[in-house]
Amino acid sequence: MKPGRILLFIAAVMAALAALGAVIPDEGFEVAGHYVGFTSLHRLAQPDEPEPVAIEAEAEPPEMLALLDSVNYYSSVIHSGDLRFWLPDEHYFDPFWRQARAAKREGRVLRVLHYGDSQIEMDHITSRLRAYMQSRFGGGGPGMIPFRPITPSPTVRGGASGELLHLASFGDSTVVKSRGDYGPMMQCFRMADGSATATVRAAQGKQVDNRAKAFSRVTLLFNNRGQRLAASLTDRQHRGKPIDSLCTASGIGSVAWRLDSASNSLQLSVRGQADLYALLVDDGPGVAVDNIPMRGCSGQQFTLVPEGKLAAAYAQMDVGLVIMQFGGNSVPYLKTTKQVSTYCQSLGRQIDHVRRCCPKARVLFVGPSDMSTRQRGQMQTYPIIPELIDSLAATATAHGAAFWSIYHAMGGANTMPQWTRQGLAGQDYIHFSQRGADLMGDRMAQALDNLYALYLLERRMNKRNNGN
Repeated sequence: MKPGRILLFIAAVMAALAALGAVIPDEGFEVAGHYVGFTSLHRLAQPDEPEPVAIEAEAEPPEMLALLDSVNYYSSVIHSGDLRFWLPDEHYFDPFWRQARAAKREGRVLRVLHYGDSQIEMDHITSRLRAYMQSRFGGGGPGMIPFRPITPSPTVRGGASGELLHLASFGDSTVVKSRGDYGPMMQCFRMADGSATATVRAAQGKQVDNRAKAFSRVTLLFNNRGQRLAASLTDRQHRGKPIDSLCTASGIGSVAWRLDSASNSLQLSVRGQADLYALLVDDGPGVAVDNIPMRGCSGQQFTLVPEGKLAAAYAQMDVGLVIMQFGGNSVPYLKTTKQVSTYCQSLGRQIDHVRRCCPKARVLFVGPSDMSTRQRGQMQTYPIIPELIDSLAATATAHGAAFWSIYHAMGGANTMPQWTRQGLAGQDYIHFSQRGADLMGDRMAQALDNLYALYLLERRMNKRNNGN
């Protein structure tokens, strides 16, 4: 058939269909019990809009749901239970975690200063925090130590020669006080005859974490009271060849040495007129955790160092976190709510002072352990402790610091007798044994690791939500 005839046929069919659509009603009709219908011209010209289809919200993928579950879990652990924190704001520790993660990459030694009373002597608790921090973020070495040892330590040993006058903001009546010339350890040694020599040896025992057994960076921190301060470092790696340093600027300063490879012993000789604040004995970039015990202290010594001097000393270091662990020495003397309030007000001033002197650091106040006294023939918790813990937590957060409670971490009221029976605390029902201190250090490290885990989870969620 020719194309013209085909077109003519199609046109005729369409015309017939159009005629049928025009005469047949929209609702159709019945023929012999059967329905007959036909699409109208109007519906052909304007077809009905399709019914809208409901679109369900996209379900969270399994990975996101798992992240949310983990965030909720760590949030619960951090805000309740034995290892909980009291925080001035939800992301208080985030700046510290960022610095700790970046320290090794940036070649920094980020310091954690752990101040405390006799509960942390002999590197108690601190040693476990150090092991945790350095396993997470790198770094090594025993950290900050006095020029001459004050108390024995299983982590670092040594001695000093020369006529050294011990100045300290704490201790009994035999300790010489000064007008704030104490430095960041709240004590120092003044060279009386113009020369002194210190020897330092990192302990190698099985109980010492391997990362603390060597050092490659040594820093002498001081207040130069004269015009010329000379220092000479000798270590095994250099086979007796001294490395000399010289400082001609008066005031608070430091001299530092970097060794080509790690060593475990040194000898440092100093000549001049100076207050020797501390030795920083570290290994490589990462995090250093310093044990700074102050026997008999109640935590009120920080304001004895003038703000300018303490700030200048902190400025010689890279401080990311200051831990202030106090309160136990005051417990036996606190009897009333007013006494608790007065004591906590004083501690609030100490926190303010530290924060002003070290504004880039986070501050964590750690409350005392459970302590027992004899009541009706039995060893029981000092009645004032629960009230003191609540007041310390409120004070710390009100002054911009975090708070963590050893009392809660032990289990609360009347747990000290249990710890004593298990060999985790001494017969004085106050101090931890070595095993108890290790356990408490691990619990504090676990509490901090909970914070860090939440920080990492929230980072992942933020990256996912931002499409990164």
